[in-house]
Amino acid sequence: MRRSKYRRASQQSRMPSWLTGRRRILAAVATLAVFGGIVAVTQVSNASTTKTQKKALSACDNIATPPKTKLSTKTRPGTYTTSGGPNGGKITQHADDGAGDVPSVDTLRQRCRSWVMNNVGGNNTGGGKNNSGGNNGAGNASTAPAADPSAGASVDPSAGASVDPSAGASAGNGGNNNGGGNNNGGGNNGGGNNGGGNATDQPTAAPTDSGAATSPPPGAGLGILTNSCDTSTLPPHAGFQDGDRCVSTEFGEVGVAANNPSLLITESPRSVKVNTPFTLKVSTRNLIRDRFLAAGAGGYYVESSVLQNGIERGHFHTACRMLPNTNEAPDPSPVPAFFVATEDTKGGATPDVVTIQVPGLPTAGTAQCASWAGDGSHRIPMMQRANQLPSFDSMRITVRN
Repeated sequence: MRRSKYRRASQQSRMPSWLTGRRRILAAVATLAVFGGIVAVTQVSNASTTKTQKKALSACDNIATPPKTKLSTKTRPGTYTTSGGPNGGKITQHADDGAGDVPSVDTLRQRCRSWVMNNVGGNNTGGGKNNSGGNNGAGNASTAPAADPSAGASVDPSAGASVDPSAGASAGNGGNNNGGGNNNGGGNNGGGNNGGGNATDQPTAAPTDSGAATSPPPGAGLGILTNSCDTSTLPPHAGFQDGDRCVSTEFGEVGVAANNPSLLITESPRSVKVNTPFTLKVSTRNLIRDRFLAAGAGGYYVESSVLQNGIERGHFHTACRMLPNTNEAPDPSPVPAFFVATEDTKGGATPDVVTIQVPGLPTAGTAQCASWAGDGSHRIPMMQRANQLPSFDSMRITVRN
């Protein structure tokens, strides 16, 4: 019988001549081996991820109760609002820079676990689920843990280390901090400028292009002692008010001289009676008063300086203390009679005036009342030039019986 010339070729006849018989069997075996290898690698990777995550979570269980600090004697405790803002608005006052807002150890451990689950063992570059930074781009600051659980580092219980101090930030601090400015890792991001050491004139590592010149580090030739916590023997700072720690938070952004913050006490009494309320008026310029992370909650020295349209974001402080005498610098350790940190989501390039209500001073004598600007981590903002005056002002007030 004659076959039609239009009859389709059989399935086997359509295969390449080299992929038939034994070769086809070998190809199938090879394909299965490849897929098996992929599955095995994935399983090993998942096992490694799980181990790392478990190690990080175990570090959370070692977090101890954060240290408490002495509070000012006359300040109303907690966070509260007062009148006297620009145009008669309300302003938020944080007693003692939020030093009394100390979270429980359970809260700190839960923050730590949440941070680990969001940042350790994820699928994105850097090991985190959110681009190696939990919140990186959210409204409030997103500082990372003092001890990096992803590296398997233990948390120093004596430091009361917490994870993500932004969880303790006050309501209304609303910002677009992009994970805490340049911090991207909070209080212990691994050491400042990364490469300081206590060397004096050592250049940084040579770039990949062997023909390019090496770039010397900041301060080269000046014999700097260090610019990194890598050389320190002190434990890392954890965002709480502990001494004998090394702070590795980067300085962050500094504006041009014309945009650097300035502050002036524009009105204060010459004398007041003991335990009698009075007011101070404070004017700030080039300060957006919308960043505050409570010191007691772990927000101390953990956020880098952040600018918005070239203007510093932060808050300002006001404090009054009694001076034993006026002939020598006072002992810095006693708590002041009054201390508040002020944020009201106002401020900016244009100067305005805020009224601070002081409830009174405890004893007769000479009081020193001062106000100064602070960035998100409570530090006086940086300035472009070394010969500029910082955003600080101070007055002497006689307290009489």
